[in-house]
Amino acid sequence: MARKNAFYAQSGGVTAVINASAAGVIEAARDNKATIGKLYAGRNGIIGALTEDLIDTSKESKSAIAALKHTPGGAFGSCRYKLKDLESSRREYERLIEVFKAHDIGYFFYNGGGDSADTCLKISQLSKTMGYPIQAIHVPKTVDNDLPITDVCPGFGSVAKYTAVSCREAALDVASMCATSTKVFVMEVMGRHAGWIAAAAGLAKDKPEDAPHVILFPEIAFDQKAFLKKVDDTVKKVGYCVIVVSEGARTADGTFLADAGTTDAFGHKQLGGVAPVLAQMVKNELGYKYHWAVSDYLQRAARHIASATDVDQAYAVGRAAVEFAVAGKNAVMPTIERKKTKKYGWTIGEAPLKKVANVEKKMPRKFISKDGFGITPAGRAYLEPLIGGESYPPYKNGLPQFAELKLTPVAKKLNDHFEV
Repeated sequence: MARKNAFYAQSGGVTAVINASAAGVIEAARDNKATIGKLYAGRNGIIGALTEDLIDTSKESKSAIAALKHTPGGAFGSCRYKLKDLESSRREYERLIEVFKAHDIGYFFYNGGGDSADTCLKISQLSKTMGYPIQAIHVPKTVDNDLPITDVCPGFGSVAKYTAVSCREAALDVASMCATSTKVFVMEVMGRHAGWIAAAAGLAKDKPEDAPHVILFPEIAFDQKAFLKKVDDTVKKVGYCVIVVSEGARTADGTFLADAGTTDAFGHKQLGGVAPVLAQMVKNELGYKYHWAVSDYLQRAARHIASATDVDQAYAVGRAAVEFAVAGKNAVMPTIERKKTKKYGWTIGEAPLKKVANVEKKMPRKFISKDGFGITPAGRAYLEPLIGGESYPPYKNGLPQFAELKLTPVAKKLNDHFEV
C-alpha cells in the first residue's frame, strides 16, 4: 500500500491541552513514516482544508513540537464551522475531497468535541461514496466533558483544576472581607448542557462550612425560592456564601437564566452571562453586597495550572489516533478507560463514531447531592483523580514560555478560490 499524507485540524473552543494532542499526532506520524507521508495541519481548523490553506508540520523542529505539550490555545488555529449533511453541504464535501486528492491525503485527524465527531464520521462515510476513501479518526477534546463512552474528555481535567483552585482562593478573599463588605460571590463557569465544570468546584470543599456553598447545574432545574433560602441560610451561618454556576443553568421549563437571544455557528444558543443575573437577584431579594466573576477564556487557557493527568491523556489520545489509522481503523475515536483499581489508573480504549456523534454525556444524578446544590462522595471520587499532578510550563523572567511555530504554508495545487 502506497504512503498517503495526513491532515490534522483543531476544532471548536480550545483547551489548555489540545496542543498536547497535536504533539501526540505529529510525533506519532513522524514515527510511522513507512505508512504516513507528510502531516499537514489546517490553518483555522476545517476551514484550512476548504480553502486549501495547509501548514507543513514537517518544517517544525522536534523541540517546537515537544513544546506544544505545554502551550495553550490552538497552535494551528481553530474554528466553529459545522458541516451539515451531504444534501445541504455537498459542495463543501466535494471541495474537501478535491483538496485531499490534490495533496494525496488519505488520513484525517479531527481534534474536537461532539460536532467534530459528527463531521469526522460524515467524512469517513461520504468520502467512500465520492470515490476517494479517507480514514477519519476523531481525537477527543472538550472542556465540557460531555462526549460519551470515554471516561473523561481531554481538556476537562485542567479546567476542573483551575475551577477548584480559583474557587478555593476566591473564597478566602470573600471570607476575609465579609464582616464589613462582600457577603456573596458568584463564579460563572462553562457548561451549556452538562455541569461537569461547575461540579469540579466542589473539590475545593473539605469541610461542611467551606466554599463552594452552592453549585448550580444545568441538570437540576433552577428554583429561585430554594436558591435564595440556601444563600440566606449560608450567610447567616458562615458569614458569606460562594456560588458556582454553570452558564447553562436553567429553569424547569428549559429557559436559560442567561439566554442572549442569539445562536453560534453550531446553532447553539449564545448565553449572555448568568453570574450577574444571580448576583442582582441576591441583591434585590436579600440585600447582600456581592461580587461576581466569569471565568470565560481564562478557565480553558490556564496551562500554567494544568492537570498532569490531563496533559498525559491529551497526548496519549493524539498518538493513539495515528496508531489506529496505521492499523487500518476508520470512523473511530480513542477513549480514556478508567481502570477498576483502588489507585487511579487509565488506559486507551476505542469507540465507534456512530455511538459518539451527536450524543451528550451529562452529570449522573448520583454525582449531585440530594438538595441539588453540591456533589456527592461518588462525584468527588470520579473528579478528584482527574485534577491530579502538576505539569508546569518552563518559565523565563517570571512568565511561562510557549511554542513558537513556523507555520510554513503548503503550496496550493488548485487554481481556484473557495469562499466559506
